[in-house]
Amino acid sequence: MVKILNYLWRFWLIILAFVLTIILGLPVYLLSFKKKTYKYACIFIRIWCYGVFYGMGLRYELTNLTDKKIDKNTQYVVISNHTSIMDIMLPCILFPNHPLCYVGKKELMKIPIFGTIYKRICVMVDRSSPRSRADVYRRCAEKMEEGNSIVIFPEGGVPDDTSVVLDDFKDGAFTLASKHQSPIAVFTFIGLKEMFPFDNSKGYPGKVKVYFNDILEPNDSPKDLKQSAFETIKKTLTEHG
Repeated sequence: MVKILNYLWRFWLIILAFVLTIILGLPVYLLSFKKKTYKYACIFIRIWCYGVFYGMGLRYELTNLTDKKIDKNTQYVVISNHTSIMDIMLPCILFPNHPLCYVGKKELMKIPIFGTIYKRICVMVDRSSPRSRADVYRRCAEKMEEGNSIVIFPEGGVPDDTSVVLDDFKDGAFTLASKHQSPIAVFTFIGLKEMFPFDNSKGYPGKVKVYFNDILEPNDSPKDLKQSAFETIKKTLTEHG
């Protein structure tokens, strides 16, 4: 019975996301063509994220582990751990004053309707192509020049092994921050691995714990930035997970 309810819950996600995409997708698509209007497209993107996140019975509790504040006039590279598709909604909810551009996998372009909009608002990467991965820096730089902050999940995807607490970080977010002297906003999400896993027969509505860890200032050593971010998120997962 529990599995049946979970499948119905996941089916509700498909309906909810489809309806919201139909309603909000056209203004997002049209407003995404010009730099001056993209910030208005982000309003509709946030409404979509709020609708999907809360519409699935999820909510969040934010805990600040730092005295540093997010400046609405500063562009950031936003990073967090990645355990669920619902992770994607949270940066949009947490950054209401920042136009955001996500680095996402190319495979999502195949989703009807959604994929058309997705390729307009995200920097897509084919992880099997070194050329595509290398080109991400250039495309992200262009998005930042247009005034966007960049959202990257540095694990590069969700680990297939669910026992992995935090997978190794890729270099991209930290190289980008170093090259363009952008601070890194570090967050840790706890709970979504259990609440909304990739196993469609599992999950439940509930409250996600969101920890704002730190803002790492850019320097000339992406390796040091990566290590610092990894240790920070790993420590939070260990102590609060």
